[in-house]
Amino acid sequence: MKKRIAVLGSTGSIGRQTLEVADNLGLEVVGLAAGSNSFLLAEQIAKYRPAWAVLANGKPFSSPAFTQLAYGNKAVAHYARQHGADIVVAAISGVAGLVPTWNAVLSGATVALANKESLVTAGSLLTQAAAQSGATILPVDSEHSAIWQCLYGVKPDQVSRLILTASGGPFRDWPLARLQQVGLADALAHPTWNMGNKLTVDSATLMNKGLEVIEAHWLFGTPYENIEVVVHPESIVHSLVELVDGALLAQLSLPDMRLPIQLALTYPERCPTPWPRLCLWQAEKLTFSAPRVADFPCLRLATEAGKAGRSYPIVLNAANEVAVQAFMIGELSFLDIPRLVANALEQHVATDVSDLQAILAVDNEARESAHLLRAKLIR
Repeated sequence: MKKRIAVLGSTGSIGRQTLEVADNLGLEVVGLAAGSNSFLLAEQIAKYRPAWAVLANGKPFSSPAFTQLAYGNKAVAHYARQHGADIVVAAISGVAGLVPTWNAVLSGATVALANKESLVTAGSLLTQAAAQSGATILPVDSEHSAIWQCLYGVKPDQVSRLILTASGGPFRDWPLARLQQVGLADALAHPTWNMGNKLTVDSATLMNKGLEVIEAHWLFGTPYENIEVVVHPESIVHSLVELVDGALLAQLSLPDMRLPIQLALTYPERCPTPWPRLCLWQAEKLTFSAPRVADFPCLRLATEAGKAGRSYPIVLNAANEVAVQAFMIGELSFLDIPRLVANALEQHVATDVSDLQAILAVDNEARESAHLLRAKLIR
């Protein structure tokens, strides 16, 4: 029997690529959820004929009789739990994906996780909920998928450290003085990956890699001191695992998100793909270097917030989302992004968060504070 999938965030970059993979594998799409792109969602409904679809924020439209169409974030959260799927792909961007991901985990389903903010803000609660419900969380991010693959058959006590690779973004060789002149077009010109705008900016600041450090901590139960980041501009080695004897295991492939998506959808099986494959002699060289933490402080800020725990990762993520949005609309400079995040963390009084409502409350308060900090930086 072919697998049934529901795609949360179906009109985004990961969602669209997930549906392309589903086409290749012949999977049944039973549910779709989108943000505001009503035109594309309507096209997807017509093509895949899902049992249900949800538009969170966009303009209402008429739906064919074969699809139950609902609207609003509450409807997304509802269908994330009442999905009727074997696999739920959690690909809603940002903390907006937290509640739907939480509900998918509570359903006991296999969750292909592309929404790293869920683990960043609620890692402890989400992993505990998965253990209680019997849900399986499978990584979709290329780096975490690579580590997951390298860990096949490896005993936990044989692992020395996890090494996440980072492309370094478009500014890895820019001097600090030049970073003061970065515009949005510069930040969106990623040299190797084709991603959504917010994620591309996060890659440029190295915040994305910092969030991935926190995500790796929760996915694999690895202490922060045993997780490292290395800059690898070619984006061929997607991450590495060092074993206790010094051996390094790595996963290599072309930078193509369809590969980790497909593995999450077919696990524990592997299936052929029609997409281009890595030719090692054409790759010519693979280079690695240490990240420039002093010039790209978001990586340090994220790692420190993860280590501090409690409510700090929630504030980190909320402040970053506010700062990146302000940068994308021209209110803040590129270097203002880490300034705002650092200020938000510095003024925050940490609290313990024991449930989802507490996390959402901290997130809301952090956003309000971040907007005040944004206003000061604009002046």
